[in-house]
Amino acid sequence: MLESMINPKRLVHGSWKMFFIGILYASLSLLLVKWFFSNDAVLKNYSGMIVVTFCVMFSLPFMYYMIKKEEREDEEIMGFFSVWRIHKDAIYAFMWLFLGFILAFSFWYIFLEDQTLFNAQIQTYCMINSPGKIDDCVTQYSLQNFKATGNAASEDRFLSIISNNIYVMIFTLIFSLIFGAGAIFILAWNASVISTAIGIFTKYSIAGIPTGIARYMIHGFPEIMAYFITALAGGIFGVGVIRNGFADVKFLRVLENVFVLLFLSIILLVFAGLVEVYLTPKIFG
Repeated sequence: MLESMINPKRLVHGSWKMFFIGILYASLSLLLVKWFFSNDAVLKNYSGMIVVTFCVMFSLPFMYYMIKKEEREDEEIMGFFSVWRIHKDAIYAFMWLFLGFILAFSFWYIFLEDQTLFNAQIQTYCMINSPGKIDDCVTQYSLQNFKATGNAASEDRFLSIISNNIYVMIFTLIFSLIFGAGAIFILAWNASVISTAIGIFTKYSIAGIPTGIARYMIHGFPEIMAYFITALAGGIFGVGVIRNGFADVKFLRVLENVFVLLFLSIILLVFAGLVEVYLTPKIFG
């Protein structure tokens, strides 16, 4: 009902509006999970996944509309700059949606002071930043026991981050190929993980959220843009196969543009990894 009340056609030419849609969807997802599942002895252990699932359900109509729209335009153009010009509005809309997710997730996670809401996300954060010491990391960064410590060596972190980012990119591509708009699950999941990291960085202070967002979005914007471009590429490829088959000239044009998008995604991921490991710590300590 709610997800159908917002018309995607009205949002395409005003991509910034997706920021407020992201805030709305993420807020509703967290609050619904808090109200209905926080007292359930079993389901509260999966709250982190349920929050993301609700976000996905709200976002699916917009994702379906955008992928179909972009595939039709992809049949008519070729070349790197033409591909970017055609798809930039959709990518910007996805980025605004993602930023809305992050702001709402960060605020409610800190405000509600309920660690079970993002239990899986804390484990993921620790897997990336403290491989081999996940249990100690989870305990360290809980709301009750927060204590800041130093980071791992830059080289180890860079390899860990790049391997994780490529892993996420591959799964984003697979999800978008299998389920079209299904890649929104991975993207919403990443928004929740970044929000958890913001909570940790700000020592669970609402006043620190703007600084936390700035800290993680310096590298987060190119990284998440890479995932959105990958999701768009996978969705466009899937729709192109259905509409044109494998032998049609239009499909070959779509395929070439898909490779251009994937190449751009890889470049963005490597750049984001370098910024995260070597630049961001120098700015924020």
